[in-house]
Amino acid sequence: MIPFSVLDLSPVIAGATPADAFRNTLDLAQHAERWNYRRFLLAEHHNMTGIASAATSVVIGYVAGGTKTIRVGSGGVMLPNHAPLVIAEQFGTLESLYPGRIDLGLGRAPGTDQTTARALRRDLQNSADSFPDDVELQRYFADPVAGQRIRAVPGAGLHVPLWLLGSSLFSA
Repeated sequence: MIPFSVLDLSPVIAGATPADAFRNTLDLAQHAERWNYRRFLLAEHHNMTGIASAATSVVIGYVAGGTKTIRVGSGGVMLPNHAPLVIAEQFGTLESLYPGRIDLGLGRAPGTDQTTARALRRDLQNSADSFPDDVELQRYFADPVAGQRIRAVPGAGLHVPLWLLGSSLFSA
């Protein structure tokens, strides 16, 4: 059997609200779970009136809370928009609440236009270039070691699976 997954953006259809989009997303996830899909992934996009999944980790929590067995994760979190420790803490929290069901997909694109990208985080010249260093957030999910100065709490020792969006050789 081929393991199928769903990638959702929580689309806001004409005349509807983001709240409607979230209810539709949960309904789709529940159907995917009944149909034995393996994963339900949500993507990060910002400043787009037709997409409601900008706060990806929050929507993942909502979907995981409304399902029982399907793996839920990001497809993906655009790491240049976020501090790696914060993402590790968010996904460590999700993994603590929904053990064995959370996946962290990471990308390096801004997930929006350049003006919005500046409003999200930092200098566009350096953010994508630091992606390989930022992916080191995986160490926050490893077992803690003596003398470790920074830990993701929760997160340390949870071994949340990481996936990389491979849009280029640089991402890979």
